[in-house]
Amino acid sequence: MFVNSQGPIPAMGFAMPDVLLVPPLEIPVPFPNVSLSVTAIPTCFNVFLMCMPAHNLVTERPVTVTGVGTGALCGDDFGPAHDVMGSTNLFLGGPPATKMTMPTNQNLINAFGLNISPSQVVLLALA
Repeated sequence: MFVNSQGPIPAMGFAMPDVLLVPPLEIPVPFPNVSLSVTAIPTCFNVFLMCMPAHNLVTERPVTVTGVGTGALCGDDFGPAHDVMGSTNLFLGGPPATKMTMPTNQNLINAFGLNISPSQVVLLALA
């Protein structure tokens, strides 16, 4: 799979359902949750893919796009997203590299999803 990076293609992480407590009655309603790689805070500044910093397991996306209300599990809205699993054979700046189709936690711990689009098309991690 393609290794994640800051860009140049805005990669998307998708999670469904992100169950939110919708005001005013705090009714649990499922919403889709989206996180974008271009909003991430990179932690690997010595490896560049297509002139953008590569992402590893420590990279965090500080905001996700959700629906209206707070998360049923975490009580947070527009919370951070991070990858839960990295590559077993490619390490970038110490931690494992993250790849497309790897699992993610989004809106803190409220939704579990995966990266569904590539952010670059140069480097593949095959194992």
